[in-house]
Amino acid sequence: MSRALLLFLCLVLLPLPAAARLAGPQEGWQHPSDVRDLSKIRSSGVLRVLVNQSRNSSGEVKGEAIGLEYHRLKAFEQYLNRNARDGRPLTVKIIPKAKDQLLSALQRGEGDLVVPGELLNARSGQDVSPSMAIRAHVPLVLVGKQGNKRYQHIEQLAGRSLALPAGSAAAEALEEINQRLALRKLAPISIEWVDPTLAVEDVLEMVEAGIFPYTAVELPIAERWIKVMPKLRIERQLVLSEQGDINWFVRPDAPMLRAAIDRFLSGYSSPTDQDVAFQRIYRRLYKVHYPLARGDRQRLEKVRPVLQRFGDEQNIDWLALAALAFKESTLNPAARGTGGATGLMQITPAAARSVGVSDVKGVEGNVQASAKYLARIRRNFFNSAQINERERMAFVLAAYNLGPQRVQGFRAEAKRRGLNPNQWFFQVERIAMEQVGMGVVSYVNAVNKYYLAYDREREQLVPSAKAKLTKK
Repeated sequence: MSRALLLFLCLVLLPLPAAARLAGPQEGWQHPSDVRDLSKIRSSGVLRVLVNQSRNSSGEVKGEAIGLEYHRLKAFEQYLNRNARDGRPLTVKIIPKAKDQLLSALQRGEGDLVVPGELLNARSGQDVSPSMAIRAHVPLVLVGKQGNKRYQHIEQLAGRSLALPAGSAAAEALEEINQRLALRKLAPISIEWVDPTLAVEDVLEMVEAGIFPYTAVELPIAERWIKVMPKLRIERQLVLSEQGDINWFVRPDAPMLRAAIDRFLSGYSSPTDQDVAFQRIYRRLYKVHYPLARGDRQRLEKVRPVLQRFGDEQNIDWLALAALAFKESTLNPAARGTGGATGLMQITPAAARSVGVSDVKGVEGNVQASAKYLARIRRNFFNSAQINERERMAFVLAAYNLGPQRVQGFRAEAKRRGLNPNQWFFQVERIAMEQVGMGVVSYVNAVNKYYLAYDREREQLVPSAKAKLTKK
């Protein structure tokens, strides 16, 4: 056997690298025939835009845009259509996703363009192409409530915590700050990652209410929301970072689309009246309050045994009933509402009779009727195993407020549009916002925030068995 042939056989028989031995394409890989650059997008007639699902970035209420990026995307759609050589119209299709899922969805080919509306940094291994900066060197600032202690230096935050929504750019900035604090032997600034049902605007509202002490957001977002949440305070002297840019993102194999985006952005100016609808809608919306002030705790303790008993009977978390009661009556058993709604849970006598409860004047009958009515809605309309428990309760609350048939109609329309019909937050709620406005969305969000506020202090709200024994 010749030396050349022997060398060839050795090379053939060598073990291949792991990536080469895998069957099928690697993660994030896309066949060249599936690449959608601008020419293929024009041929399809649809530009698929992955948007940050927050209402701040992409909300629309009864035909009026309240999301920052809606105006810009509409202008980009018009720009592309003005420059179409074949005259075929191109339509933007909005695909809402959680902020921390946007770039992965782009890599999987679920959209052509990512529009976050906030700072968004690509993680290691995410091969994406950012547009020119929409806004460069964006400061990340601390935001608290007016009346809170004011800090002058970042070091004063050592040992404290910030509430952040998933995907917040502030997390990366805090890593660097904590490294500096460690060198000075100071405690780190911790992060309280909030529930995934909350977006940046929800966290700001809960800071204004005093539920969370502080958060950190992009300065332009803070400046926008303080117009409708005047009790917030922007701590401009406490800048966590100002190194990031707000961009759009495309795949690296879509250079024509990227070039078109940059040409558009270089000549685009935001309309001066773009926040008129946003301010008008949000200024008159219900805002959550702090539900755990001393008087509120005392009222909650008085009705806690009743809420627990009927919550257990109907397999409903008693804190969910408490949150609903706080929203409906601020825990006032004597409250009277419109349309005959009465008591702690603001249930009508007719609704109570429909579940076999004849007297809702007392706390027990009122809570029993409400718990049974909620359980019946859950059982008859939202009992699918495909709905997780948090979303199930949101659907039940929406139906409690607006009627189950109307909510089922929202779900059907969501499914028709490619949204998730089993997710209320940021998905089905978009249909509700478009069709009936912010009323039911604000209602569900408020109860959800009160529930989360109570849940943060669950152990303090339920006397432990040990404490009971000690008292005896």
